[in-house]
Amino acid sequence: MKRYWLIVSGLITLTLIGCSWQQDTDQNVPPPPVTIKPLKPPISESETDTETAPPPEVEKVPPLPKMRVFNWAASIEPLVDNMLNVNNVVAGSVLLLDSVKNSTNGQLQSAKATEALYQKLVSNKKFVLISANQLAAAKKKLGLSENDSLGSRTKAIGLARSVGAQYVLYSDIKGNVKAPTIDIQLMLVETGEILWSGEGVIGH
Repeated sequence: MKRYWLIVSGLITLTLIGCSWQQDTDQNVPPPPVTIKPLKPPISESETDTETAPPPEVEKVPPLPKMRVFNWAASIEPLVDNMLNVNNVVAGSVLLLDSVKNSTNGQLQSAKATEALYQKLVSNKKFVLISANQLAAAKKKLGLSENDSLGSRTKAIGLARSVGAQYVLYSDIKGNVKAPTIDIQLMLVETGEILWSGEGVIGH
């Protein structure tokens, strides 16, 4: 009997030691790592509107009409050569070249026609041209824009008088813009008399 109790107490002791060892072992095992999932930032109302709003419509600007290209120098040259042979003009007289007027049914580069006339006349020996600066100053004094064509022979003569010119060259482009003609007139400022006139087709 005594031996039986020794066996029982031995078993109890072993059981208690095993429980204690299991507790120590459990305490030494580190807990498993915790995975933290990143939180998505809340979507603001403005971002939601941006994603759902349709793109703004782009307004298309209509292309500008193409201007026809003309050979102004070649078209004007024979007319100017003819005009320079006019009689009763004293060499060295002052000439005002007015801006070429566009009276066609469309748009064309009349400023290039004026430039071609100026280049043809600047080296001639019969007339002294009013410079572009003098002309611009005179137009400004009369309240006109620098590129403004006077539009009438009377106004052209008035401008010529204001700059002390004896003659004025008045030019007008007329007809259909696809095949225009140019009319050039040399006028005496003092009386308004037309001393010479010529007309020619503007070629491409």
